[in-house]
Amino acid sequence: MKEALMKTHYYLGWFTDFFPENLSKALREDLTERKSLVMVSSDPSDPEVDGAVERSWLNQAGISFDEYHLIDSSIEREVAHASIRDASAIFLLGGDTLKQNRFLKEFKLAEPIKTSAALVMGASAGAINMSAKWKCSERFGYPLGMDTVCDGLALDPFSVLSHFDLENNMALVQEELSALSEEMDVYASNKDCALRTREGHLDIFGDVYAMSRSQVRKVEETF
Repeated sequence: MKEALMKTHYYLGWFTDFFPENLSKALREDLTERKSLVMVSSDPSDPEVDGAVERSWLNQAGISFDEYHLIDSSIEREVAHASIRDASAIFLLGGDTLKQNRFLKEFKLAEPIKTSAALVMGASAGAINMSAKWKCSERFGYPLGMDTVCDGLALDPFSVLSHFDLENNMALVQEELSALSEEMDVYASNKDCALRTREGHLDIFGDVYAMSRSQVRKVEETF
């Protein structure tokens, strides 16, 4: 186990164009090693989910890697685990949160990701699956009849609702996440936003709200 390592995690929304410069600068500084980027698909049976958009964000930020690897259902589980062990950074792609969640469990990727020394980032669905737990509800756009709390990778002890229209749906968010907020802090963000945890410290990019014990407050931006 490598739990003593101080990890760096980025919970990203979805970006209209590219990363803002303050976020790009932070990533450049944190990604000191750029040998291998491993991307985890959000729809492992769809070859068109290839991380092209997420890679374009990194490229625009001046961040490139020597090697790029995509983990989906076309590769062997052992190969996936080996790629994660050797990764400089791991990127959980945006897309289908439920399919990605099932894939993480089927391929038993939680332990390799959690014990890796790599920087871990996720966009939208990927950020949600990085969190400890998350609410799967039809009111958040999931299939009809869905109303359950799912387990994520638990890279940090909180829940994330990423890439959601908070301005027009804050009352809905409070109703849906109130019960979960009694158990753990919940961070909700719009699309052009991000959270970073590094060495036990939380940094905020953009408009992010925290809910704790059903009370909502806007979190001060630290970049």
